[in-house]
Amino acid sequence: MITFIVSILLLIAGYFTYGKFVERVFVTNRKRQTPAFSMRDNIDYVPMNTTRNSLIQLLNIAGVGPIFGPILGALYGPVAFVWIVIGCIFAGAVHDYLTGMISIRNHGAHLPQLAGKFLGKAMKHVVNGFAILLLLLVGTVFVTSPRRCWPI
Repeated sequence: MITFIVSILLLIAGYFTYGKFVERVFVTNRKRQTPAFSMRDNIDYVPMNTTRNSLIQLLNIAGVGPIFGPILGALYGPVAFVWIVIGCIFAGAVHDYLTGMISIRNHGAHLPQLAGKFLGKAMKHVVNGFAILLLLLVGTVFVTSPRRCWPI
C-alpha cells in the first residue's frame, strides 16, 4: 500500500513539475484557437468543454494496460509500480502532450499526415503500417487477455 501511495504522489508531483517544464519548453500560446473552433464543421471538428474532453482522453487511455498494471504490480512487486510511474511521467504523458500540440499547430492533422508533411511520403506509409501493426497487436491482446488471466 505504501508503494501505491508513493506512486500516486510521484504522478502528482510529476504533473506539477515536469508537466510545467514540458509546457515551458514547448511554448504554448493560450490565445491560439484549436482546430475545433477554427475549422468547426460539427462532424470532425466539434468544440467541447473541459470535462467532456478529459473524459474522452481518459477513455482513450483506458484498456488492457490499466487492468494489467496493477496485476503486474502484484506479481512483480514495487519494481512494476516504479516502472509504470516513471514511464507515465517521462514517456507516455510527454508523448501524448507533444503529439497533441503538434497536431493542433498543424490544423488537427493526425500522426501519418504529420509524418508525411515533415518526413516525406514514404514515412507516411511506414507510420500507417506501424499503426496497423499496433492495432493488430492491441486486438490480439484484447482477444487473448481474458483467457490468460483466468484459468479455465
